[in-house]
Amino acid sequence: MVTIGELYANVKSMLKKVDIDTYRFESKCIMEHAFKIELPRLLLNADSAAPDEIVKFVHSMVNKRSTGYPLQYILGEWEFYGLPFKVGEGVLIPRPDTETIIDTVLKKYNADKNSSPRIADLCSGSGCIAVTLKKEIPDAHVTAIEVSDTALEYLRENAELNGADIEIIKGDVLDESLAEKLEQFDIIVSNPPYLSKNDMDNLQTEVSFEPQSALDGGQDGLEYYRKMTSIWKNKIKPGGLFFYEIGIGQGEEVKEIFLENGFENTEFSRDTADIIRIVSAYRKQED
Repeated sequence: MVTIGELYANVKSMLKKVDIDTYRFESKCIMEHAFKIELPRLLLNADSAAPDEIVKFVHSMVNKRSTGYPLQYILGEWEFYGLPFKVGEGVLIPRPDTETIIDTVLKKYNADKNSSPRIADLCSGSGCIAVTLKKEIPDAHVTAIEVSDTALEYLRENAELNGADIEIIKGDVLDESLAEKLEQFDIIVSNPPYLSKNDMDNLQTEVSFEPQSALDGGQDGLEYYRKMTSIWKNKIKPGGLFFYEIGIGQGEEVKEIFLENGFENTEFSRDTADIIRIVSAYRKQED
């Protein structure tokens, strides 16, 4: 017989042994996922026997995590900006860094000027950005564009899960004909693939399980920024805003890409680690 307290101790010990720095937090997540109850309440019964099927389930999760498999995929759901999002193989995991793009949009968004903006989320993936913006700006018309069939399934599921009425389009954001078919937007946001070839060659184990197509930004990591800015610049209304999430150290280059494509008033926004994470710019007003 294994008690709940012993099982919890075993989980922490096993994850610590494989050098998972956040082993305490991850042990909590695994226990709560298995027992469907918050850990403090669960541990009120620490001396009670843990059901055999739950013990097996917990051990299977810990064994999988020990190989470097992402915790988020194991749990099947992850929180972003206080909202739940289903995730799994084939879709990029929502990260706290990306919440910075939400904060930046909300800071720059002028509700008095436009209470129902048209917003496009390019490379939408799980839909965490598109869905969250719809929840934060309920009157917005949000269009999410994604090319991956697997990611699209999660995108649709997450929109429904969070009650977000957004438009979902299957399409390649690098396809000029797709952009040409759509009306202009007040705001375009994107978290595109931005890892360089060197980054891709040296991925952390956890990241290697995520879809390569959502990570690979070409030789220098800037391929999507160059192509997307050129293709989509005319799809932003004059005076409208374009927001990019970027990788570490890419700020000046992405700023230059914006300037080369007729944007102005570029600004950087920092994430909670004080790293420049968002570059935003306005499309120049027509003369």
